[in-house]
Amino acid sequence: MTDKDREATGFQEQAGYDESIDLRTDFVMVYGLNDTTAERIARWRDAGYRVHLMTGISWGTYQDYLDGRWDGAEHWDDAQTSGDGKPILHGESVDIPYMVPTFGFTEYLVQKLRPIIGLGVEGIHLEEPEFWARAGYSESFRREWQAFFKEPWQPPHSTPEAHFRSGQLKQHLLSRSLDRVTSVLRDEALSQGREVRFYVPTHSLLNYTQWQIISPESRLRTLPSIDGAIAQVWTGTSRTPNVYDGKVAERTFETAYLEYGIAQDLTRGTDRRLWFLHDPIEDHPDRTWEDYLANYQRTLVASLLHPGVSRYEVAPWPHRIFNRPYLREGSTERELIPPDTATSYLIAMNSLRDLDQPDVRWAHEGPRVGIALSDTAMFQRWSPGGESGHYDGLQDALALEGREQLHFSDFYGLALPPLYEGQRVAPVQLESVIDSPDALDDVDVLVLSYEFQKPLAPSIHYALAGWVNRGGSLLYVGNGVDPYHEIRSWWTGRYDTCADHLAEALGADPARDDIQPIGQGRVRFLAARPADFTEKPAELVAALRDLAAAGGHTWQRTSWLAVQRGPYLIGAVLDGTHVVEGTYLDLLDPHLGVVRRRELGPGDLTWLRDLTYDDTPLLASAGRIVDWHETADTITFTCEAPRGITVTTALRLPTPPTTVNVTSTYDPDTHLLHLTHPGSPTGTSITITL
Repeated sequence: MTDKDREATGFQEQAGYDESIDLRTDFVMVYGLNDTTAERIARWRDAGYRVHLMTGISWGTYQDYLDGRWDGAEHWDDAQTSGDGKPILHGESVDIPYMVPTFGFTEYLVQKLRPIIGLGVEGIHLEEPEFWARAGYSESFRREWQAFFKEPWQPPHSTPEAHFRSGQLKQHLLSRSLDRVTSVLRDEALSQGREVRFYVPTHSLLNYTQWQIISPESRLRTLPSIDGAIAQVWTGTSRTPNVYDGKVAERTFETAYLEYGIAQDLTRGTDRRLWFLHDPIEDHPDRTWEDYLANYQRTLVASLLHPGVSRYEVAPWPHRIFNRPYLREGSTERELIPPDTATSYLIAMNSLRDLDQPDVRWAHEGPRVGIALSDTAMFQRWSPGGESGHYDGLQDALALEGREQLHFSDFYGLALPPLYEGQRVAPVQLESVIDSPDALDDVDVLVLSYEFQKPLAPSIHYALAGWVNRGGSLLYVGNGVDPYHEIRSWWTGRYDTCADHLAEALGADPARDDIQPIGQGRVRFLAARPADFTEKPAELVAALRDLAAAGGHTWQRTSWLAVQRGPYLIGAVLDGTHVVEGTYLDLLDPHLGVVRRRELGPGDLTWLRDLTYDDTPLLASAGRIVDWHETADTITFTCEAPRGITVTTALRLPTPPTTVNVTSTYDPDTHLLHLTHPGSPTGTSITITL
């Protein structure tokens, strides 16, 4: 029963309108630029949606630009190119390369998007500004290098410095292109009396760093014509294996929790919008329905444990969710979505509109631990042959979905140990401490290392020193062996490493191995490799516990990471066990069953609605409830849902109804009325006589 103005939920779709994929969210992002774009926009608008457009800014069906049909000149030299001289192609395509965002390609995008303004879309999403770390060899990139650095191009693989500078240039080019496209189109829209908002759907900084991709990330906070972002976190990113306690494994929930955490800094402290993405299927077509559902719920619950965000992209490509066959466990036959799975997805998607809850309570109030992560981590993540994310060759490599990825153990060695202690861990965008005065307001203990990233400006250290002096606790981890300490930058020539300048700004001694008081706060320098804590986490946990205690915080190990958002209890068991007791409605159950006691084991998670929190009659539904009317003796409403879905709705009534015009059951003990009926996007009219 929420309006659509807040745009709390939406989805992206490249297919034309179809009742089976009409999810009844607040808005839809029509995907792609082709001859059918105008028709698709009009049809989704006719179905009652606020309409946006989404297209790729680094890749897409831009063959007319590449082959010369656009301006009479071929532009394959604008394709991102690896060291072997081959273009880097998107997915399994043979003619869709990732593009170098030159001025020429940027102006092409402006002209391609210009007609969209006249179609009345409310937002334009320029998704996935991406530049591969292994790229940087095309002729266009060499020219951009010369113009930007005012010196001849250097092969990115030749030295750590060349690779780092290559990353800086890639981020600059992507940011420049986004700024140009959005600024020009915003101005043209205003000149036509229209207002169009611009958003950037982007993977998290954590994922891009692990996958060895460069993206603007922190730059999105300051580009003037960007109105927000979509945090593209889903099972395809969060299933990327990492190491903890010496074991390599997929940790979908934990990784997603950290990804959603860092993604909040895309807009934190601004008035810009942020949506969290969920994907019920992901890009891998050969998993089972059971696997998809389980991992979807892991990312879903991980996102809900960040109560600062309450807008969601509920699905990309609903046509592949509801209209494509996949395997079932124990079977070699593919089949369309199981009815209970479809209902479960729709209950979650519709419940997400109600997550803007001011009442937030955590299960326990331990110290809030921040893990600093800088854009520059993206600039240090590749060396030829893929044998290492550093030039020191210390990390293992693995193959994932046809691409060689790394465990990124330097980061996970800092983040996973406190998370497995049950603490509220949140990565922090390091650059945000400069432009956002409240960047560290929600952090009690900050962990920082320069062994896999570097500070772009000394002002970062002065901001950190101010935070520590006001009462913050800082743990610096590093032994100074990273070869990137020696690149040309603001600290070289005066300091052995950038950590020495940090110590100077703090007024601390980096050679001491104890807690040093700094104003009202404190700092400790721990001479260790961050990656070592993926094997033996105890030393890091002890150092964090001591710093937390020195700051007046009680570190209590727990297996239960949970938050209450209004009537909603969201929680996960990292290891060990936990028992939930009360009277709840299970929002992960397609039948919306009642939970009074549930024993949870390692890896179990839950999303429940507390039935004692309030007396709201409408509790949950797999459909969108509109036109709700209550009188003394009747309740009427309309329930909108995709065609082909079995809709379950749970209501609370003090007494059994006299009549209901759809299938229903009433439980006098809980006073719950459950309704079931087939979905219809135009709506099923429900009448309940009391």
